[in-house]
Amino acid sequence: MMGDLTVAANSAMVAPVPKLAIVGSSGASDPARASIPFHIAANGAAAAGVETLIILAGDATELLREGVAAGVTGVGIAPLATLLEKCAAANLPIHV
Repeated sequence: MMGDLTVAANSAMVAPVPKLAIVGSSGASDPARASIPFHIAANGAAAAGVETLIILAGDATELLREGVAAGVTGVGIAPLATLLEKCAAANLPIHV
């Protein structure tokens, strides 16, 4: 048991890589809300060097259907298709 604590203490001395999971549940019917997880991931977290992944649930899963992203543009936020391209370029995993 004591060995486990020593390993944990030693690993805590190394600066951990920041990790972030962003969950989206809004679909194309609410374009701004649907785009926000991708915007935060691509333009915020990944750009800052934070290891990030996106998890889609519920209505958000429809966003990955062929052709859907092209029609999703929220107010004050980049089109979803552009954000998906940025996520792909940053190798951000998207889980459904």
